[in-house]
Amino acid sequence: METIEISGILGLTALVLLTLNILLGIMLSTAYKQSAYWQKLPPKIKTFKIIDIHNYTAYFALVVVFLHFIIIPLDPSSKFTFTHLLYPLTAPHQPIFVLLGVISFVALLLVIITTQKVIKKKLGTTTWRNIHVISYATGLLFIIHGLVMDPLLKDRPIDFIDPEKLLVEACALLLVAAFVFRYKYKISKK
Repeated sequence: METIEISGILGLTALVLLTLNILLGIMLSTAYKQSAYWQKLPPKIKTFKIIDIHNYTAYFALVVVFLHFIIIPLDPSSKFTFTHLLYPLTAPHQPIFVLLGVISFVALLLVIITTQKVIKKKLGTTTWRNIHVISYATGLLFIIHGLVMDPLLKDRPIDFIDPEKLLVEACALLLVAAFVFRYKYKISKK
């Protein structure tokens, strides 16, 4: 297996983890424990601490995303260097979409850093919550990045029925549905 293929697998893994993480975050931002669906779940499932799962998926996703892009320059056929990761607009393949991936990584890092207890306390709940809303934009960025980037870095056109792209599309649909649900929830509480 080539390094580029491993990077692609890591990217898809990160996509699934980040989608799950955002879904859990939306769940936490609503009164999910009062929902009829939550009440019908077996008691064993209700003992899971959703906040812990949300936090661990974020940390794990951060590591996977970091590995996803840090190993690309290790494959000479990619024509990427570590400089391209710092200055993505100079990337040899699809620089705009590489930039979206880098912005998504930086936004994820910002959200995770500001969620640390010491920093969150200094920021205050309102500021922290406003920063945390970046997650929605981050979701959009990593979906676009995953959908448009050619996993073999050969600048091929998008194959929307490729299994990898179908996974990205499924995550996109889940996130759109969750964003709509969250928006409707917020409106209903006003």
